[in-house]
Amino acid sequence: MSEMIVDLTRELGAANVLTGDDTRKWQSDWTHSISWVPAAVLRPKSTEEVSAIMRIASRYEMPVVPVSGNTGLSGGTKGEGALMLSLDRLNKIEEIRADSRTARVQAGVILEDIHTMTAEHGLVFPLSFGARGSAQIGGCLATNAGGSNVLRYGNARDLCLGLEVVLASGEVLDLMTSLHKDNTGLDLRHLFVGSEGILGIITGAVLKLHPKPKAYATAMIAAARLEDGLTILNRLQEETGGMVEAFEYMPRLYIEQHLKHDPAAREPFGSAYDVNLMVELGATSPKDTTEDEDGSVPIVERLMSMLMDMMEEGLLLDATVAQNEAQRIEMWHRRELAGELTVTVDDLVINDLSLPLHAVAPFLVRAEENLLKYDPDARFFVVSHLGDGNVHFTIWPSPKAAGKHEALRAILENLVEEYEGSFSAEHGIGTLKLGSMARRKSSTSLTVMRAIKDALDPLGIMNPGKVLPPQNPK
Repeated sequence: MSEMIVDLTRELGAANVLTGDDTRKWQSDWTHSISWVPAAVLRPKSTEEVSAIMRIASRYEMPVVPVSGNTGLSGGTKGEGALMLSLDRLNKIEEIRADSRTARVQAGVILEDIHTMTAEHGLVFPLSFGARGSAQIGGCLATNAGGSNVLRYGNARDLCLGLEVVLASGEVLDLMTSLHKDNTGLDLRHLFVGSEGILGIITGAVLKLHPKPKAYATAMIAAARLEDGLTILNRLQEETGGMVEAFEYMPRLYIEQHLKHDPAAREPFGSAYDVNLMVELGATSPKDTTEDEDGSVPIVERLMSMLMDMMEEGLLLDATVAQNEAQRIEMWHRRELAGELTVTVDDLVINDLSLPLHAVAPFLVRAEENLLKYDPDARFFVVSHLGDGNVHFTIWPSPKAAGKHEALRAILENLVEEYEGSFSAEHGIGTLKLGSMARRKSSTSLTVMRAIKDALDPLGIMNPGKVLPPQNPK
């Protein structure tokens, strides 16, 4: 070990090879429910230094765990006894091309910094979620992050044109193209996006940008039934030509937790409702965004009119439309506190599910029924990117079911499978969903994944113990 540390220090400098107490910052995940002690934390400043680290790690057959902002919820950065490779010093936005709407960035750039820089060019990188102030783009791509704007723009995979990846051997795979079409064999870029560092380390990316909306129309709406959500969404999409950027669901318990947790929080409406939705439209054309003489914005007026029509039809019970940026921010703050609200209890089972849009409402009813048969005193904390079918379903077990996380997950998985959904939508697999992978992923899929892993990482040093469950002994 000491010889390896000497070799690493020679490449990176002593200040960037951290050991002992200096690694404390990297010894747990964001939820603090998983902890570990790494052998060392390495902080390279270039792709060349990442390559040197991997050559040394291969020589000593030492596990390497890449870490970006460490905002994950699936245990993907657990690094007991491993070399943790932090990308925080690879933090340059190298180029923004407004003409081709692309950005070339290093993997350690914080997501919010990309938002700030692209906005200066009238553009937006639309990947966004509550942890954007600390999440780094390399981790976002490694987990194929989603967030609230998937409905209009897609996941991280859909926003990535090119990648630079350092392989286990230290070789650099240069896929840093800004092409929208490149039909020259297998798309290796898609292989690494969502691979959670088990195949290689993303060190750079070319990102796809979009015109920044010149005006937003944002509202909280109370629906009579969750089942009506899809009707409301489709109506808004049809009448605006696909301007819906976000369509979020917050049930009553979510609102109550928010009120308890945040002293500045307010009820979204004058009355309490069970089905609380947030919708946002984004417009770019002058006819939708240019203020009228009275100061009103056409897209905002249009949303108000559509919501009033739906209230008259009985689809909606109430609606509050943001009249200024401060009110819009307040609505988003309510939704983006989901991570903090989720972890307000000590024992929790986080589930990140994907369902066909029509199945979300019946799934939620049946999920609670099935879980309560197993644990009658359990509570359920739910929030959903309703527009894309992503349901964050966290179980707060009763003391009777403490430690029975896999049994609780399996109950949900059975129902997800019945609705032809997925047990993982945007958080990745990490370590927490290895049981789910073993139970639900087909043996053929796992065989193919393991073959790819073995081909690119024959020593098994790249983020070991993540994504792929252990093989059953023969």
